[in-house]
Amino acid sequence: MATIQGAACNSCRYFDDHQLNGAAATGDQGLCRYNPPVSQPEPQGHGLWPVVAGQDWCGHFTAEQNPAE
Repeated sequence: MATIQGAACNSCRYFDDHQLNGAAATGDQGLCRYNPPVSQPEPQGHGLWPVVAGQDWCGHFTAEQNPAE
């Protein structure tokens, strides 16, 4: 499988530079907003968006999902 040129989570429109409790995000991590939040095992647990590194990429990545300029 060939890597798509420029494929990276931080260039995807579904990548969210998140902030934790009002503080700046650490490193190049962000939240993947492509799929719904992941359920937690505790009955009262809130769903969590997956944390991804900016240079990660997944099989959903296409050039059409780049952010609008």
